Amino acid sequence: MNNYKVDKYSSLNFVEWNEFISKSKNATFLFHRDFMEYHKERFEDYSLLVYKKDKIIAVLPANKLGNKIHSHQGLTYGGLILLIDVKFDIVLQIFESLLKYLSEKGFDTLILKEMPLIYNSVFTQETEYLMFILEAKLLKKDTLSVIDLNNRLKISSNRLEGYKRGLKYGLVVKEEEIFQGFWNSILIKNLKEKHNARPVHRIEEITLLKKRFPKNIRQFNVYYKNEIVAGTTIFESKYVVHSQYISGNEKKNKLGSLDFLHCYLIKNVFNDKKYFDFGTSNENGGRQINKGLQFWKEGFGARTVTQDFYEINTSNYGKIKDVFI
Repeated sequence: MNNYKVDKYSSLNFVEWNEFISKSKNATFLFHRDFMEYHKERFEDYSLLVYKKDKIIAVLPANKLGNKIHSHQGLTYGGLILLIDVKFDIVLQIFESLLKYLSEKGFDTLILKEMPLIYNSVFTQETEYLMFILEAKLLKKDTLSVIDLNNRLKISSNRLEGYKRGLKYGLVVKEEEIFQGFWNSILIKNLKEKHNARPVHRIEEITLLKKRFPKNIRQFNVYYKNEIVAGTTIFESKYVVHSQYISGNEKKNKLGSLDFLHCYLIKNVFNDKKYFDFGTSNENGGRQINKGLQFWKEGFGARTVTQDFYEINTSNYGKIKDVFI
């Protein structure tokens, strides 16, 4: 019998939650409550804290949907967030406690969205092993295109040609404090026309998040003769630079604007980071990949990292007890 207590998050836990996130081994600013709660009206939060005595030893950012608990659906990644010194056997006990708690609360399923390995400060794949032990169902496997900035591959001739076109046309990259130009001139229009979609973040939301996390959320735009022609919105964490949005206008191929922008960012702005994450090129629930988009990302030296999504039967928590012999 383990000695861990599980509690549901409330606003009273705001400070201790954020303090824990700041010192964990596999968290980013997305798990700060000021980020998680910018769209709190869209999700019924059911985040969990795990205590040993009076000390938080793990948290699970999550929301409730029917009789299922999800790794928070408003976040790109999730999973169990842990302290850096937590060892394997403790992780097993923590996860057993979480599943038992959820099962006793009447939730039959936990949908777990894993954290890609590039975001971790140390190795932490304990829960991947647990998915095997718990006979979890793999729902989805996304592919992320990531550049290892400490071991860079050669940029392809196609991307360098685009960069040279940008030089020829005198393109200029500027970091901006506001998002309206990119959102209103390029991003919203392109997503509507190409995918009949809209940005995940409304302009008011990304502006609010920028105010709350000024060092983590950054906007870079490309200008041709003082006209904005392309841009990217960056989410920057300790080790990883992630392009949350990338878009250019109809002149992007002629000008080489997106090639120019990303060559500039990789070489000049974020060369001290470990990884540059272009995100996924998956479509149709992960079953297909946009070949052209994948080719473009790999031209910068990006290669594949995967992210798994699991369905776990909470009543299987008893299987964890038999792991150690």
